[in-house]
Parts: sequence; C-alpha cells; structure tokens
Amino acid sequence: MPRCVPAARKRKRAERTRTFVLVSLISICLGAFVGVSYASDLALAAEARRAFGDAMKRYEAEPRNDQAAWEFGRACFDRAEFATNSTERGEIADLGIAACQQLIAREPKSAPAHYYLALNLGQLAQTKGLAALKIVDQMEREFSLVRDLDHRFDYAGADRGLGLLYRNAPPIASIGSRSKARYHLQSARELAPDYPENGLNLIEADLKWSDRNGARRELKALEESWASARKTLTGEKWVSSWIDWEKRLKQVKKKVEEPSNALEAPRNKE
Repeated sequence: MPRCVPAARKRKRAERTRTFVLVSLISICLGAFVGVSYASDLALAAEARRAFGDAMKRYEAEPRNDQAAWEFGRACFDRAEFATNSTERGEIADLGIAACQQLIAREPKSAPAHYYLALNLGQLAQTKGLAALKIVDQMEREFSLVRDLDHRFDYAGADRGLGLLYRNAPPIASIGSRSKARYHLQSARELAPDYPENGLNLIEADLKWSDRNGARRELKALEESWASARKTLTGEKWVSSWIDWEKRLKQVKKKVEEPSNALEAPRNKE
C-alpha cells in the first residue's frame, strides 16, 4: 500500500500540470478571437464595459428577443476579457452562458447562441481547475454544432475555434490533434480568405509544426488578400483587431524569412 502513495501523488501532480497548461492554452485560443492587444488598452476596456451595459439593458427589456440574447452573450465574452480576477470573469461568463442556453432552449438551431456559448465556456474554463478539461470537451461540441448550423458565421468562427482548440490542447488527456487542427484551420481560411485572423492562425500553426514551406505559402496568400481586407474591415470596431494582426504579421514574416536548419516539412501528423 505505501508504494501506491508516491505514484498517486505523481499522477495528481501530472494532472494538475496538464490542467494548468490546458487552461493557459484556452486563454491563448481566446486571444485569437478578441485580439491580444485588448488587455492593455484602457479605452477598449471601457468600450467593452459600455457595450456590456447596453446589451444587458436590451436583454433585460426583451428577454425573448433572440438577437438581444446572443448579442448579450457576445458582450459577456468581450467584457470577461477585461475581468480583474477569476471571480469576476466567472460571474460574467455565467451570465453569457445562461443567456445562450436559454436561447438554445427556445431555438436549438441558433448558430450564434451555440457559438457564444462556446466562447463563454472558454472564459469560464480559465477560472476552473481540473473541471476545465470537461469544459474543453463541451466547447468542442458547441463549435461542432455551429459548424453544422452555419459554417460561415463570424468569418468561419466554428472552424477557427475548433482549429485553435485542436492546435493548442495537449494530445494526451485532452483533444489536441495536429491533423484535426490543420483541417479546421485550413477550412476557416478557405471559407473566409479575406479575414486576416484565419490566415495568421494557419501560418502560426505551420511555424509551430516546423512546416516552413507551408508557412511561406500561407503568408503569400495572406499578403495578397491583405489590401482587400483593409478596405472591407473598417471602422472603430476593427481598430484593435488590425493592431493585433499587423503585429502578428510582422512576427510571422520575421520567422518565415529567418535562416533555419529545421526541416522544411512537418515532422509528424499528430
């Protein structure tokens, strides 16, 4: 019996480590939806709070208005990104989750409801310990539902979400899979080629997997569509996204162009 104690402790320690890594990766994944520059921009944080307040007022006044419900879910996700602690993040995420679940109860085929449910679950997962593993599985199911219902919603958001989950999650004890990640990231780029986020995610994945040739191809395609996206995605709501995308474009270009002794093709598929 005493011999089992060290082994049990090792298993618990390993499980805690996997959970910590997974939650951290969930945070990275979510950053791709909102822009990593958000957290340091007080003006954008204030805008998120204002939008959250407006969306809540409308939702409370029209609780059975489908659009008001999923827009509140979206506002909760954006607002939770600026939470100052886990308790606040969890409480805001719970509001978004409840609104989306109530809408789904009325309209099971509402793609926006399932989509923002998945994103708010991601926010909630950042506040959990071991329970985060189950939440990731639920996120996967919700994104898959969105893909079936409306695969073009939010610039192929379902494929983007699945691709990032599969790319960032550990392959052991979770859902990580290189082949699935590549499939969904490529699908997102094909469905919405003029949305820079999709191209950047795929390039970053290729670089992570040491596929320099793939990264070069995707970078060329992204640069060809960049000017078109600049003309289409305009206005205040896109300012922070462009700040993030410009920064990431410079980073991937530097990595693609720098000399490397690494193999020019991915080492393995999983």
